[in-house]
Amino acid sequence: MPSKQAKKARAAQKRKAPVVAERKGLSPALIAGIVVVVLFAVAVGFGVYRAQSKATEAAGAVPPAATTTGVPVGKPDAPATVDIYLDFQCPVCRIYEETVGPAIDSLIANGSAKVIYHPLAFLDQASSDQYSTRSSSAAGCASQANVFPQFAKLLYANQPPEGGAGLPDSQLIALGKQAGAPDSFAQCVTNKTYKGWSAKLTDEASKAGVNATPTVMVNGKKIGNTEAELREAVTAAGK
Repeated sequence: MPSKQAKKARAAQKRKAPVVAERKGLSPALIAGIVVVVLFAVAVGFGVYRAQSKATEAAGAVPPAATTTGVPVGKPDAPATVDIYLDFQCPVCRIYEETVGPAIDSLIANGSAKVIYHPLAFLDQASSDQYSTRSSSAAGCASQANVFPQFAKLLYANQPPEGGAGLPDSQLIALGKQAGAPDSFAQCVTNKTYKGWSAKLTDEASKAGVNATPTVMVNGKKIGNTEAELREAVTAAGK
């Protein structure tokens, strides 16, 4: 009679060796799927990069009819260049426009001077909704629409008091249309297209030593904020 050990040995011999599954490579379909996913991820990443690049470019966009330093108005070859650094939230700037503005318009019209307006954002803290930045950016939209002088006058005529909310975008848009801007002006204001330009103007003015508005210069020399000093400086420049 076979022993228990012999029985176990025979039983072990009868068992079939375990089948080891053969390792196969990735199927073509799976590889294709992985490639598609990778390419999609690359495409999405590139799209994000392009969007960010465009946003960066837009942040530094310069309005048509303007420059990186301001909005020129008048004949390019005029003998006198008048730089006016202003803030549409500044009450003294409004007073300057009301008292000296007609003389400035006359000097531009007769070719004695060209004026470069620098709409700055010094007084954001004087409103609860960054009105200086918003109005300056909107001024860039007005330059794009070739209605900057008219729009600037309307901003002064409707200047909100310091310390509260500035004019809402809807009113800025309405004033732009009143100045003669096309319908595209609304989107430009709403998108704050020239906010980056406004920030650049403000930064450059600070670097140039301008620390108050209005600041007026004729051919690079600072003058007082009176009509008499303006006319005297422009006349001297034309000699």
